[in-house]
Amino acid sequence: MTSAPAPLVAARPRRDLLLPISILAVALVYVRALAFTPIEARQGAAQKIMYVHATSAFIALYVAFVLLAISSLLYLWLKDEKLDRVAESAAEVGLVFTTVVLITGPLWGKTIWGAWWTWDARLTATLFLWFLIVAYQLMRGAVEERGRRARYSAVIGILAAPLVPFIHLSVYLFRTLHPMPILLKPSAPSMPREMVTTFVLSFLAFTLLFIALMRERYRLATLRDRVEGHEGEHA
Repeated sequence: MTSAPAPLVAARPRRDLLLPISILAVALVYVRALAFTPIEARQGAAQKIMYVHATSAFIALYVAFVLLAISSLLYLWLKDEKLDRVAESAAEVGLVFTTVVLITGPLWGKTIWGAWWTWDARLTATLFLWFLIVAYQLMRGAVEERGRRARYSAVIGILAAPLVPFIHLSVYLFRTLHPMPILLKPSAPSMPREMVTTFVLSFLAFTLLFIALMRERYRLATLRDRVEGHEGEHA
């Protein structure tokens, strides 16, 4: 007669104030953007979408997906499950930020270009990257064996990495409606100081939000692996 598996007792989660603090920071920055930052002369109030759109793109491309690629590469080398959880968390949070980019972009573009969407190089490559990360998430849900799931995921995470510099350089390589970089360029920023200040504050607030979401997602992945390990021991 087999005994029932012992229940897994989870420690009471500590209250993490980073997430509400980061959400408050984002809200305060956007109050500054709406009420205390000058309106751009040609684009009007629609330009203020930039403080969400561009900062979300920065976080997704240059933070989340770079972290995904690095942790995936290190996982294939070290086989450390913590690195797989970091990669998984970065991919999911990066997907959220990329979704924000793909929603706010058409809202901004409709006002400036008169069209919700154009199939130019940067927009198309960003959409392709979004689908690739969605495929990453679907693959993780489809493969049950943890080691194989981590290896397959790492390969996809590494394959997504070349799209990051391609998306950044696409406005130089192709004719596109998308504007040239106004901050990440060799010369001085193409914005007044007040707008640059608001953009930097927005970037810092969204970075804080990214860290908070990463922490929560990593905790969830750790708890899931503990539960799976506990069930495997008593199978």
